Formats: sequence, structure tokens, C-alpha cells
Amino acid sequence: MTRLQSHPSAVAALWLGGLVLLSISIGFAITIGPSDLGFSDVASSVRAELFGGSSGLSKLQESIIWKLRLPQSVLAAACGAGLAVCGGVLQSLLRNPLADPFVLGVSSGASVGAVSVILLGFGAGVIGMAGGAFLGALAAFALVLLLARLAGGTTDRVVLAGIAATQLFSALTSFIVYTSADAEQTRGVLFWLLGSLSSPSWTEVAVCGTATILGLAICLLSSGALDAFAFGNDAAASLGVNVARTRLLLLCVTASITAVVVSVSGAIGFVGLVLPHAARAIVGVRHRVMMPTLAIIGALFLVWADVAGRVVIAPRELPIGVITAIVGVPMFVLVLIRQGRR
Repeated sequence: MTRLQSHPSAVAALWLGGLVLLSISIGFAITIGPSDLGFSDVASSVRAELFGGSSGLSKLQESIIWKLRLPQSVLAAACGAGLAVCGGVLQSLLRNPLADPFVLGVSSGASVGAVSVILLGFGAGVIGMAGGAFLGALAAFALVLLLARLAGGTTDRVVLAGIAATQLFSALTSFIVYTSADAEQTRGVLFWLLGSLSSPSWTEVAVCGTATILGLAICLLSSGALDAFAFGNDAAASLGVNVARTRLLLLCVTASITAVVVSVSGAIGFVGLVLPHAARAIVGVRHRVMMPTLAIIGALFLVWADVAGRVVIAPRELPIGVITAIVGVPMFVLVLIRQGRR
């Protein structure tokens, strides 16, 4: 147990400070972009929305805040928290420090679902791109569970099945794009596949936020089991954990969160891979403390990654997946070096 974990007041202060910093970061992120908005303008608009009165801003400025920037920043926070929590759970569940939400092939399956709607027109007027991505993600996860069960059902078989599913669905995505898309469609699909949070609706924000909060709650309720998995399946079973049921539940939770995130934002890598290591370095390995910390770190990371995507090649917007990869690869190398020394 780390010194921080042994002091609940210190942990509570850390969480409170993180939430305050996240609120400030979102407020600052709203001001970034081609418009004359300052932090005080954002504060005035929020105050007027919550307590009534006039903000003194034009209708265009209000629209930029409430229909464009704020939902984008809140969605970034929800996606970052969800992906980070999924990464932490998978690394503990599979006992693999290099596991992340896309190890289950969920991202690749979502890509197939999205391009099937966009380019092939499957369910275009009914479910839309986000719905297609979600269904594709769930289909990929079902395939992974089937392959893993046929291969013996152990954690390493789940990882191998995820790798196989990733390659299969990536190939299907490339095939659909190559055979069915024109230049304009190809550009749009590729931008989405690299990760994009631009122009989200409040409905998408609500769905993603709800999935993240519910998933985090389930993971917290299972924190004791996750602690036990650190000692192996046999040790967890000896401690009273129903290994098969708990593992299936948590795999379904992480797959569902990842599917929702990918359906609204595209493929955003490295968040769930590197941030769990940072959270463990700060508060230790106990999941009851680590999971909320990880959610806050993930939210902060993706909010600022979204800001960087708007600034780097302004006035154009860089896909957020590019930013997370640029930051995540060096962190990933450090993790590899650290694991090698151990």
C-alpha cells in the first residue's frame, strides 16, 4: 500500500483537486478555436444558464459554447475516462501490463460497422454510423469470446483471440473502403478512424457519459475481485471469487464502454494502454482507489489532447487519435523499458 492510499483524506483531496482541475480545463478548452471567447465569457454563460439572467454574449457566442465547444470537451472527458478505466481493468484481469481496450478487437469491429453504414448503406436510415459502429463492436467482442472459449478460455487465449479478431476486422474495413468508397468518402472514413470528437450532439455525450459512469460503478463494486486477480486465477478462486463469471462480466463491461466510445469518437488509441501505469504510480494498485483516480486522469488527458488537436494545425483540426499516439508512444516505450528492467 502506498503512503497516499493509507490516508483516505489525502485520496479524497486528490480526487477533489482533480475534478476542480478538470472543470477548469473544460472551461479553458471552450475558449480555444476561431472565436473571440474568453474564460470569463464562458463563466458568465454558465452562470446565466444555471441561475438565470443575461450573460452579455451574442447568440452566436452562446451557440458556440453550448452547441459546439462544451459538448465536445465533455465528450472528450467521458471518452478519456471510459477508455482509461477499461485499460486498467483489462491489465488487471488479463495480468498483462500491455493490454488496452482494443486488445479485444472492439475497435476494429466498430470500424467495420461504421463503414458498412457509410459506404454500403446497411441500416443508414435506422441506426446511423454510431449505431453501426456499436453493433460492429459487439459482434467483434462476441467473436473474441467464441474463439477464446474454443481455445480453452484462459486469459492468454482471450488476448490471442482479440489479436486475431483485430486483424480480421481491419482487413474487412480496408476491403470495404477500397471497393466501395470514392475519394471524398475515403477521406471522411479515414478521419473518423483516426479519432474525431468534432460536432457531437448532447445525446452522444449523454450516452457516452452514462456508459462510462455505469461501467466505473460496476468496476468499483468488483474492485476486491480485481485485486484478487493480481495473484492469478487460482488464488482469486481460493479467495472466493467466481473467476469465470467475474471475468466474463468485466470483459462485457469493458467491451460495452469501448464500443460506445468508438461509436461516437472513432478509434482513439494509447489512452487505456499507458494511463493505468500513471495511476498506479500515484495511488498504488488497489482498484477501489485506483479506478476513480484513473477516470480523472483519463478525462484530463483527453480534454487536453482535444485542445492540442485544435491548436497544432489551426484553423484545421487534427484527429485526436494522432495526438494520443504522439504522446502515447514515448510513454509506451517507457513502460516497456520499465517492464524489461523488472
